[in-house]
Amino acid sequence: NHVLLPLCCISYFATCACLSDKTKYPSFLRTIPSDYYQSRALAHLVKYFGWTWVGAIRSNDDYGNKGMVTFTETAQQLGICLEYSVPFFRTDPSAKIQRIIDIIKASTSKVIVTFLTRADFHVLLPEFSYHNLSGYQWIGSETWIFDSRTAEMDTHHILDGAIGLSIPKVHVTGLREFILNEKPLNSSNNELFIEFWETLFNCRFRQSASSADIQKECTGHEDVTGVQNSFIDMSLMPLFNNVYKGVYAVAHALHNILSCNETSGVFLCGVCMFSPCLHGFPPGTPASSHHPKTCNLWG
Repeated sequence: NHVLLPLCCISYFATCACLSDKTKYPSFLRTIPSDYYQSRALAHLVKYFGWTWVGAIRSNDDYGNKGMVTFTETAQQLGICLEYSVPFFRTDPSAKIQRIIDIIKASTSKVIVTFLTRADFHVLLPEFSYHNLSGYQWIGSETWIFDSRTAEMDTHHILDGAIGLSIPKVHVTGLREFILNEKPLNSSNNELFIEFWETLFNCRFRQSASSADIQKECTGHEDVTGVQNSFIDMSLMPLFNNVYKGVYAVAHALHNILSCNETSGVFLCGVCMFSPCLHGFPPGTPASSHHPKTCNLWG
């Protein structure tokens, strides 16, 4: 179950349609579409290619279960039949994985729709490869279909030809240059960044003489361009862009509230609802904890 504090939350990656329930999550917003749309789009994708007999694997959580319910309902309306639909969670015992493999091998459908989180799929993929589950058409949701790590793990190429839906590809001007220019010397007050840098280059800025595990000393001038990891992986730009939009949404909302005045407002009827302007406080008094959503985001 989701527990959401009564604070404004803008997510860049949470797609579960359940989070659109404003009676439970009134302060939740996002910069990524709900699975309400993805589930239906996947069904239409299957229909487009003329596949009417398919199997399905889903994560055994709100993301997978609710997403698959919507997919199934839409698929039935489009004349698509499910031979099986099995749940899986990454902590399930190996016997559960074997049962899924047995179901796939015994089935007659050659198309497998997956509504799996990346973490769950990364547990299943090595086992699928070991049992040589090749010759299937895989359909993937956004969590793994564009993930470079998933492609690296597919050493037996059982996912060759997989299709699915991904977050739109975008380019944030200047982001790569900003990341590559970042140095610990520019972030000397950020202990978290210092720790990240030490892990990234397997070095230490400060070492005690009694340290049992002596590592090379960090200079702060290590070359980030020579490192291959998610920090500079520009294939993740769609996620970076969602974060970018979320940060700017908050910035614009706060700016609009703090610039409230008696003659113009940012909400209904030209006033700042629940703002200091309605309660006799001087314009510019912080009121970020009282304002409703101020921009068009996905709920």
